[in-house]
Amino acid sequence: MVEELVTAGVALASVGAVYAMAAARVVKQYERGVVLRLGKLRSGVRGPGFTMIVPFVDRLQKVNMQIVTMPVPAQEGITRDNVTVRVDAVVYFKVVSAADAIIRVEDYRFAVSQMAQTSLRSIIGKSELDDLLSNREKLNQGLELMIDSPAVEWGVSIDRVEIKDVSLPETMKRSMARQAEADRERRARVINADAELQASKKLAEAAGVMSEQPAALQLRLLQTVVAVAAEKNSTLVLPFPVELLRFLERAQQPAAQPQQPAAQPQQPPARSQEPPARMPLPLPGGQEGEPPPGRLPGQPQELAALMQHLLSQWQQSVREQLPSAEEPLDPDSGESKSGQD
Repeated sequence: MVEELVTAGVALASVGAVYAMAAARVVKQYERGVVLRLGKLRSGVRGPGFTMIVPFVDRLQKVNMQIVTMPVPAQEGITRDNVTVRVDAVVYFKVVSAADAIIRVEDYRFAVSQMAQTSLRSIIGKSELDDLLSNREKLNQGLELMIDSPAVEWGVSIDRVEIKDVSLPETMKRSMARQAEADRERRARVINADAELQASKKLAEAAGVMSEQPAALQLRLLQTVVAVAAEKNSTLVLPFPVELLRFLERAQQPAAQPQQPAAQPQQPPARSQEPPARMPLPLPGGQEGEPPPGRLPGQPQELAALMQHLLSQWQQSVREQLPSAEEPLDPDSGESKSGQD
């Protein structure tokens, strides 16, 4: 009798252990459990932790409540300005109602994926290419609203939607590159023209200041010579200001004509014209009519008289060096022969 009781107790304990193992369930912290008893939804949703169900009667389905990251496959479409593009995106969503995610839709992940693809195609057709490239925030908000409207009934909340990449045809890429290059060139030309305008204004102001003080032209000329000499070049290019020539011409007009020398050699017929006037070289100090070294003449009359004096000396030296017309040069001997053909 005792043995029968012990055997029955062991059998009952074994059945209880098997029943407990079959009824025991563990729900994780980020999950929720939905219980269906004989196919009917139980009112309460099982929270995280240990829970028990009726074996062979209840069915527990776990729903992940974490945020799910789902990539949307690239969709090819034509924008409103007739440009063919390929756009892909990514959707972030989570389940807010575990019972609705199980009862109202067969597979909420697949449903969200298909809704995201159709919404992305619709957004491509309603937008222009510039909006897809530069105004993505507005498109992301519109795409999020389009997906979130039907997903609310499924117990799913769309957290955010982001457009990842926009693929353009090669011809469109080349066209956009040419457009950007032309815009950069236009901006460079405008900046260069603005710089030229500002430089011309400054040069006009500098010319106005230099016109009041003619000696400033000489100082500027010396600065130019110093700047060129600093490069250590073998050839020195010395610019001569035209304003100085005009100033000398104006100062020469009111001056009296200088006296011609008493004795002048007879000019040959072929060389009757005088050489053009040139700028005389500075003579060493101490000559008559020349201002002291280190100081320019104070009046235009003095400067004109000095220029005429230097010019007459230069003409006289040139005439003395030229051969006379009565003594032509012999090409054979190189000596002058007078009175012979």
